[in-house]
Amino acid sequence: MARETELEKKIEGLLENAIAEGELPCANVLVLHKDKTVCYAQAGKDPGTGKEIARDTIFRLYSQSKPITSAAVCLLMERGIIDMNDPVEKYLPGFANPKVLGKDGELIPAARSVKLMDLMGMCAGLCYPMEDAPGQYAAELFEKNQAAMDAGGGYTTVEMANEIGKLPLAFQPGTDYRYSTCADVLGAVVETASGKRFGRFLQEEFFEPLEMEDTGFYVPEEKADRLVTCAKRTPEGIQVMECRHLNVGNYTREPAFESGGAGLVSTLDDYRHFASMLLHEGEYKDRRILSRATVDWMTRSQVELKWRWGGLEGYNYGKLMRVCENPGEVPGLACLGEYGWDGWLGTYFANFPHQKMTLLLNQNVADTGTGPVTRKIRNAVLAWMI
Repeated sequence: MARETELEKKIEGLLENAIAEGELPCANVLVLHKDKTVCYAQAGKDPGTGKEIARDTIFRLYSQSKPITSAAVCLLMERGIIDMNDPVEKYLPGFANPKVLGKDGELIPAARSVKLMDLMGMCAGLCYPMEDAPGQYAAELFEKNQAAMDAGGGYTTVEMANEIGKLPLAFQPGTDYRYSTCADVLGAVVETASGKRFGRFLQEEFFEPLEMEDTGFYVPEEKADRLVTCAKRTPEGIQVMECRHLNVGNYTREPAFESGGAGLVSTLDDYRHFASMLLHEGEYKDRRILSRATVDWMTRSQVELKWRWGGLEGYNYGKLMRVCENPGEVPGLACLGEYGWDGWLGTYFANFPHQKMTLLLNQNVADTGTGPVTRKIRNAVLAWMI
């Protein structure tokens, strides 16, 4: 117990230092080893309300939604409902006859259809809103949908995916890697293939059996006081911000567009249940959610990331997650086979299957991803564990 207390004090100190240095206003951390909590640490206050955060504080996951979307796709695959070689237009007609944006702005017919497997590895040629030419097409679409959402309308999950499918691709399908809207499209595939709204499918197949009571695409009124206020770093220090990013941000009602790439909110313990299911090869409390074979496939890479993503040296990518395959190249302590993902606002998830360990960190600060305090906490946890 003394060692666990030592780890908690170390992580609390790292969080407090990050707050003092203006990196974040509040955060909490959970470390599990062999199903046992070996560390829970928290520090700071909600920047909007001034309340101390708690273990059940609800955070916006943003891209940490992606592993859950991946699991939903994998479940349909193992049930024989979808085939990873299926062309996306089988489920979303907007992807028929895709075009690639050439260097001079000309639209070139794609050599083949975008496949589901391309989406799982971010190899489809899709884009998030960016400054370059293909990214600008995506930016226009997201701006259009945000305006409609602000006016009380907006695309549904499937409608948004079909509109994404009509945009020019940044490259020929399957030939390159680009982090993008692939998970949003996969959420729509789950919806059309299952015959259920994406959020309903997740609720029935994952959130209910995994006892993820505070996870979803919106926050009911009775839980609203637990949703942390979003923040941003400025030269004047941490400031509150209204979050309207990637057509996600209004959590007061069930959204029309349930973003598989960015839309979920959750708590440390809810996500712990999902992580535990994966760590136990698809089982949760003696109930099978995914097969062992499916989890093994889901947690293996399909794309080499080397030189493509600063800060992810040593990792490759596949099934909407990073996978560590060269620990010596990671800028910090790492373990072979670890996997997980983070979010735009700084949430972080890592499973270490050989060590039977999970690390979760929640914060909600814009443009964070895996930031300095997260890397420091990783090093502290792995130095303690190994």
